[in-house]
Amino acid sequence: MYQVIARKYRPQTFAELISQEHVKTTLENAITQGRIAHGYILSGQRGTGKTTVARILARCLNCEQGPTATPCGTCASCTEISAGSAVDVIEIDAASNRGINEMRELRENVRYRPARGRYKIFIIDEAHQITNEAFNALLKTLEEPPEWVVFVLCTTEAHKIPVTIVSRCQQFSFRSVDFADVVARMEWIVKQEGIQADNEVLSVLAQSGEGSVRDSLSALDQAIACCGTKLEAGEVRGLLGMFSLDSLEQVAKALAAGDSRRMLDVVAELEANGRSLQHFARELARYVRNLLVVKIAGGATRLVAASPGEQQRLAETAAQFSEEDLTRYLQLTLEMFSDLQSSLQPRLHLEIGLLRLVHAGKLQPIEEALAALGGSGSAAGSPAPPKVPPKATPPAAPIPAPRTGGDTRSRLHAALLEAKQTHVADALENSELAESESELSFTTPKMYVMYLKQAEFESAVRRVLGKPVKITIKAGETSRVPGVTPAAKPPRQQDEVTARALGHPEVRRFQEMFPDSQVRAVRNLRENES
Repeated sequence: MYQVIARKYRPQTFAELISQEHVKTTLENAITQGRIAHGYILSGQRGTGKTTVARILARCLNCEQGPTATPCGTCASCTEISAGSAVDVIEIDAASNRGINEMRELRENVRYRPARGRYKIFIIDEAHQITNEAFNALLKTLEEPPEWVVFVLCTTEAHKIPVTIVSRCQQFSFRSVDFADVVARMEWIVKQEGIQADNEVLSVLAQSGEGSVRDSLSALDQAIACCGTKLEAGEVRGLLGMFSLDSLEQVAKALAAGDSRRMLDVVAELEANGRSLQHFARELARYVRNLLVVKIAGGATRLVAASPGEQQRLAETAAQFSEEDLTRYLQLTLEMFSDLQSSLQPRLHLEIGLLRLVHAGKLQPIEEALAALGGSGSAAGSPAPPKVPPKATPPAAPIPAPRTGGDTRSRLHAALLEAKQTHVADALENSELAESESELSFTTPKMYVMYLKQAEFESAVRRVLGKPVKITIKAGETSRVPGVTPAAKPPRQQDEVTARALGHPEVRRFQEMFPDSQVRAVRNLRENES
């Protein structure tokens, strides 16, 4: 009967296990020194070797030549454990045996000595699914078991295991298997199986596993069943639903050219071919992440799961973008993938997301804009503008004072800033005030109403006026230009400060570059420091 590759080539000794060096070394030394614990917790992502290590540990402990770190593999105990028929190695699936009754049965079983081997070993898979009541029933047994019992708890979610259990066991965290190790392992397996597969095919299969050896080998089994004894990268990608670098590079080319139309063509092609748009968004985010990592690393790096040829192509593409651009693209692609997860119109969201990438690439960083302002006077071929005396230059855009209630507004604004109520102060700044002897009436845009209705605002009014007054808040459009005339300065002095600031050559140059910009307020920072 056919046996799948993941089971056929499952490691039988610590020497055959790939990666997890910290686990192998510790367990080998513990067995050699006779320091065998009564409880182990093996945690980590799927397919990294947790159950495999548990079975290898059982063989080491019950081998007829043991306990030994190198089991013979030929004795009755070793062969029975490999076949899963050893009476002294009990494997329990906690997903379906998670209740208190099952744990009570296990506790009763612990009392009896092993039938043949030295140890009775309990391997509990998916241990995090055991209920709290069942864990409590197991607690005392796990803390002080008979000398012939060893518990091995395997889990993908170690944080769900109670602390009382963790404190009674030795815990090993399994790491994601390195990409190069997975490729090397599959390269050896395809030779054993007589399969023709180049490095690109093996890279595709290893990428599909995302650090899980079992998932990668399952994908290899599937590819062999589909394509026969000769595997081609294109066919394997299509079988696994993965996207080639060619398709993802179309997006990179559109970004480099700022071509929105090509982005729409990419989506149309995906839709026409029946490809998953959500899966494409995920692969695109991973692709941009790889570009960013290669850009930062300056070339090939083990941080990117790709073959040397693919890494070279990634480096060539990354050279067209800055690190800041790629960081921005990665953030946008992650947001796009998140939106697509719950979207009822995935094509629409993907199109909008890709167009946002194009427009983000056209943005000029504010640092560059300011640098251009500062260096434009000394640029080649551009004579420096003549210096204009500040007092002789009229203000470019005078800042009007409030129409009514100006003194009250200024005092109230200062009180709010002093109390660090900056949001309420901004709301006041964008509101119109009508003042009478016993009432203050504020007209403010709808977005600021909630701030002026806060208790802090009413308290500030009472402190400033020294008496309770009626406060009326109305939502409505205002003609107010944001900016509060400081109460500490007379209007004439403020006009002079504003004139000097707005007449500064750099300020004028900034306003020319950004014609829609507004100067909302002018403050003397030196006076603020004093």
